[in-house]
Amino acid sequence: MSQPYRTEKGGQIDRDRKISFTFDGERMEGYECDTLASALLANGVHLVGRSFKYHRPRGILTAGSEEPNALVGIYRKGDQTPNLRATQVELYDGLEAISQNRFPSLSFDIGAVNDLLSPLFPSGFYYKTFMWPKAFWDRVYEPVIRAAAGLGKPPKNPDHDRYANLYAHCDVLVIGAGPAGLAAALAASETGARVILCDEQASLGGSLLSETTATIDGKQPADWAEDTVADLAARDNVTLLPRTTAFGYYAQNFVALAERVTDHMADPDPALPRERLWQVRAKEVVIAAGSIERPMVFPENDRPGILMAGAARTYLNRYGVKAGQKVLVATACDTAWQAAFDLADNGVEIAAIADTRKIVPEALMTIAEARNIKVRTGCVVTATQGRKRVSGALLGHVSSTGAVSSAGDVACDALLMSGGWTPTVSLYSQSRGKVVWDEASGNFLPGAHPQNERSAGACRGLYGLNAVLEDGYAAGEDAAKSATGKSAKCTYAVATGAHAGEGGTLGDLPNDRDASRVKAFVDYQNDVTAKDVKLAVREGMHSIEHIKRYTTTGMATDQGRLSNMNALAIASTALDKPLPQVGLTTFRQPFTPTSFGTFATSSRGDFFDPVRKTPSHQWAVDNDVVFEDVGQWKRSRYFPKDGEDMHGAVARECQVVREKVGLFDGSTLGKIEVVGPDAAEFLERMYTNPWKGLKPGRCRYGLMLNDAGFIIDDGVIGRIAEDRFHVTTTTGGAAHVFATMEDYLQTEWPDLDVWVTSTTEQYAVIALQGPLARDAIAPFISGIDLSPDAFPHMSVATGTFSGVPCRLFRISFTGEIGFEINVPRRHGTMVWDTMAAEIEKLGGVVYGTETMHVLRAEKGYIIVGQETDGTVTPDDVGMSWAIGKKKKDFVGKRGLARPDLIAEGRKQLVGLLTKDPRIVLEEGAQVTKVPDPAKGTSAEGHVTSAYHSPAAGRSIALAMVKDGRALHGKTLYIPMPGGAIEVEVTEPVFVDKEGGRLNG
Repeated sequence: MSQPYRTEKGGQIDRDRKISFTFDGERMEGYECDTLASALLANGVHLVGRSFKYHRPRGILTAGSEEPNALVGIYRKGDQTPNLRATQVELYDGLEAISQNRFPSLSFDIGAVNDLLSPLFPSGFYYKTFMWPKAFWDRVYEPVIRAAAGLGKPPKNPDHDRYANLYAHCDVLVIGAGPAGLAAALAASETGARVILCDEQASLGGSLLSETTATIDGKQPADWAEDTVADLAARDNVTLLPRTTAFGYYAQNFVALAERVTDHMADPDPALPRERLWQVRAKEVVIAAGSIERPMVFPENDRPGILMAGAARTYLNRYGVKAGQKVLVATACDTAWQAAFDLADNGVEIAAIADTRKIVPEALMTIAEARNIKVRTGCVVTATQGRKRVSGALLGHVSSTGAVSSAGDVACDALLMSGGWTPTVSLYSQSRGKVVWDEASGNFLPGAHPQNERSAGACRGLYGLNAVLEDGYAAGEDAAKSATGKSAKCTYAVATGAHAGEGGTLGDLPNDRDASRVKAFVDYQNDVTAKDVKLAVREGMHSIEHIKRYTTTGMATDQGRLSNMNALAIASTALDKPLPQVGLTTFRQPFTPTSFGTFATSSRGDFFDPVRKTPSHQWAVDNDVVFEDVGQWKRSRYFPKDGEDMHGAVARECQVVREKVGLFDGSTLGKIEVVGPDAAEFLERMYTNPWKGLKPGRCRYGLMLNDAGFIIDDGVIGRIAEDRFHVTTTTGGAAHVFATMEDYLQTEWPDLDVWVTSTTEQYAVIALQGPLARDAIAPFISGIDLSPDAFPHMSVATGTFSGVPCRLFRISFTGEIGFEINVPRRHGTMVWDTMAAEIEKLGGVVYGTETMHVLRAEKGYIIVGQETDGTVTPDDVGMSWAIGKKKKDFVGKRGLARPDLIAEGRKQLVGLLTKDPRIVLEEGAQVTKVPDPAKGTSAEGHVTSAYHSPAAGRSIALAMVKDGRALHGKTLYIPMPGGAIEVEVTEPVFVDKEGGRLNG
């Protein structure tokens, strides 16, 4: 239970709170604020997993989210979550962790035989091996590959946890809370701008939490960070999000964040979600993602106990953990020296510092001499010793010609390495930014900014604490000014110490080993070696994207952040091309692996396809409704009385609506608010009809086409004011119409001063139809004159319904006098209950969708998606009148001019009357010229709607028939299994052909 590698003091852990946890069943101890990785290292555990391909022993390599080796499973609530990075798993009491990719145990893994057989399957072997014999693929190759694929074991049970989703807007989003990010947040918030600051770590401060050689305004860096975070937390305009990873940067400054809310808690509140997805729209973004220390590529550089120098420094200064008792430091840059100095100051024996450079800064040599640390310059690691933990390393001197000669061996129980630093440009790249090669630093850096973004600090190649702070402040000020137009000069903190440092190396280091037998790893997780990259080039893979796929380098969970630059350098040498010409692979979302639960949020189980209910839902349930599913909506289909079937109930409902009044819940209709000085111009272009001449307070039927000229939606549009329209759409077309409008606004007409807002969920719509409709609503409407002259058909006005604000439309989808009451959704049930009681007094009826369909068909009103099928034009359904004759253009206008859309023989909307009025046709039935057409004969059309009509006293049908309008009065046939049904072609209006009932 002891922690032999824990320092006696120091670190930012709570030493008064010991925590018990298990790893592979072995009980160990750590402290509050430890990560699983730091606690394992404190207990002397370096072996934490096995590599994917060769099952080689692997240890903790880093201290951050880029960790490729320490992927573990965590048991919680009776199941396992796989592939969590031990460097990010926060320790809590009772934590149960297990290693992965091994059998039967971590210390003895049968799969390690792959390492011995590695010459049989080099990089790309599967492309050649699994080609022959062809019959083996289904029975042998695929089952074996599937069994071997993947890391970790998936959960066996449904996820017990909750996940949340939150939309947020801000003026400035700062990604990363290291020195640059904290400075940017301070500067931006000084202007009063709304700021969100997020960081993937549990504590905000980034590299400041590990820094010991500098001061900021006289304070230790960790103390300055703590004070700064407290200052920001006290500001009302700042939101701090620790444990929150910005994993996706999308168009128009839309950034997705994944917040780990309760993963660090032993007994979380069940009311809290496990993770929360933040979908943030920021006016300006500051990326302060820092940089990642680059591994060195030398033989056997993957043994447990070999880790990044910066990570060892973090474990020491932040967690009070020593990477080893006797440590070798292999480096090509200055920063690793400071890790050696910090460890030496805490009682760790530094076996040596081996620097690849011939000449190193004199100041570093002086500090090393003061601590009696041996320094070997011009020296590389040529081999390592040990199996489950490094026990030593062989060193080699590099001559001026590049030849390597033995420099002896060094015993050690940990090896720290640093090949320099790589700016984290992943999010910048996701924003569609193009990186540019900087020869001076030997890195790809952010170039031009395609979005309202700027990078700050180390992620754009700036090092040295004071320079990073200054850059952060400047970026925050610039972002806030761009977002708000306000300026507020922030007092810059001044840092001393923690200088930038120099040096770095790319690619594989020279060695004196047999090249055919050496494994110098580039991508740790996927076991890609330097010779694999070289082999890919020899095999003809000259594009870095092809090399990536051939070798799988950069395709592991770190998305190449550790391996890409070294792989590029190796490929560059093999291709004999400058590194910038080799290119860079694409950085894709997510930045780090993100759980399916975060993406799904609450959209699972019953909520995967949520049931949407209208305001009348409970009233309908209480009145024995029969529902039908329309998309996600539960809609009332009909309301049977005792002993009634559907046909009886629908016949009764239709008759009462025509004779008295009917009540219908139309809340499912799509509703879109189109607002702005150019609103009328926008609708002119989107719809076939003219809109500029429509006066406020009036409505018009609108027809929407696609580019090909085919009908995709319709609805009534009311002009509320000169610059405001209330647009209705079909229930099923609401989302598509809204998306189509946004698409045209953003891509075709960005110059229009107009915006569209979906209000489908904001309004409840209660419709009344029938001769007594005006009498039914009159007692409850205030502020609107309902007389026929003052409020004629196709009018809209604002007023109140029983004191509730409403928009009242005088429109009809039945051919009767009709009103639609639009009120805020929260008042919908009240309006429904009020009107249901009122129409009962008047002898009216509540009716459902089946009756609505019959009433519409009686008037020949089309239903988009029923009379239309994506190939129907306005003229096909007799709606040429809905096309503005003087309009210069609208969506679909050019499509309508296509020869095939104006040619003879197109299907046209007609009515059909069966010779036997009792027979109701089947929707979808084919229409033919003769009763028994020959096999292979094309049908003349098909039935689109068919019902028994109480008002007509017989069956009616609508159909699309070739040249149908020329066939009025003609006889056609509907072939059916029991014999052909004879029908007469008529006009598609069966009730009140003159339309007089609308204007009563």
